[in-house]
Amino acid sequence: MIEAIEPLMTALQSEAAAAPAIEPSAAAALAVGLAAFGAGYAERGIGAAAMGAIAEDEDLFVNGLILTVLPETLVILALVVVFLV
Repeated sequence: MIEAIEPLMTALQSEAAAAPAIEPSAAAALAVGLAAFGAGYAERGIGAAAMGAIAEDEDLFVNGLILTVLPETLVILALVVVFLV
């Protein structure tokens, strides 16, 4: 009985190994979504610290703005990669 099933199992395993796990468009969406989630998570702490610094000294506004916007470059780079591929 096992001898009859073995060729079928071999064929199914070779076919499954050749197929991608998810579609390319789904992989691109997942990559951009994870990059956006990471940027939002980073901005959470940076934004709070920047607002505290600006409340104490208004001259730190530009520094706080730059540091708050920096994580968004992750999302921009992810979108660039998705549209170039």
